Amino acid sequence: MTHPMDRELDKLTDDIVANYRSAKRTQRIGSAVLPSRDAIVEIIGELRQLVFPGFFGKLALTRANVRYHVGDLLVRLGRQLVEQIFQCLLYGAVHEANGQDPTSPQAEALARKFLRRVPAIRDMLALDAQAAYDGDPAAKSVDEVIYCYPGFYAITVYRLAHELLELGVALMPRIMTEYAHSVTGADIHPGAQIGRNFFIDHATGVVIGETSRIGDNVKIYHGVTLGALSFPKDERGRIIKGLQRHPTLGDRVTIYPNATILGGATVIGTGATIGGNTYITESVPPNTVVGHKRPELSVRPKRRRRPVSKTPGRTN
Repeated sequence: MTHPMDRELDKLTDDIVANYRSAKRTQRIGSAVLPSRDAIVEIIGELRQLVFPGFFGKLALTRANVRYHVGDLLVRLGRQLVEQIFQCLLYGAVHEANGQDPTSPQAEALARKFLRRVPAIRDMLALDAQAAYDGDPAAKSVDEVIYCYPGFYAITVYRLAHELLELGVALMPRIMTEYAHSVTGADIHPGAQIGRNFFIDHATGVVIGETSRIGDNVKIYHGVTLGALSFPKDERGRIIKGLQRHPTLGDRVTIYPNATILGGATVIGTGATIGGNTYITESVPPNTVVGHKRPELSVRPKRRRRPVSKTPGRTN
């Protein structure tokens, strides 16, 4: 028996293919220059094994086998990184139309530079994990932070992606942080500049924009937005990219839940505390507390409901 859809299959196929031709910006037919998102997500998992040995992947590590484990992991990771970085370089060359074709040796050099940064990234993440343990009374150990906390996962992926962005790798850093965003609910752009001992408590709903600058020992809670206030445009009405659009936070700043801080000229001074649900578009002096005036609560007893009188009537 022929399914009703089968009778329209030819027309549907022609209509969709025709739409591909008319809407060229949303298709990549005939172009294989694009990194693999699935491969990059796999790289994130392997990098976490490298950065936190014994937590992820092979758990039964000993002093006798750890060197073999790291060597094996580096061989696998190195090949994956070179392949995806090369695809990102190709994408960047096509996207920017600069006429310079990247080479495999360039990708290999970038992969080596990135992997050489792993010890420094580990040191930064160790400080972030300790900051989470120190800042959260519910944390029972640093192990719990590394193994369980979504905010720490988002920071981990950000630290890795930021290094790749600093090396000039296109697209891959954004794929990494957007994957972490989809998993944790915390959206940290890889271009943000974030100092040491950074802690995101609860994580969900946090947004940290591309040009945000965050000092050392900063703690933010869920729902905090570090966003742009406006987008300057050129004479053709297009948004001018590369400007400072997002706030700067000094050292030892604490921002409580659902605060919104906007604008590239907005500076939150060292040691400031920003209360929950505040909306800030101007700079805040150091060592100050910003919050709403205490709202008045109305507390009154519930009204007792009057009993419903039953009207005598006919019963069936």
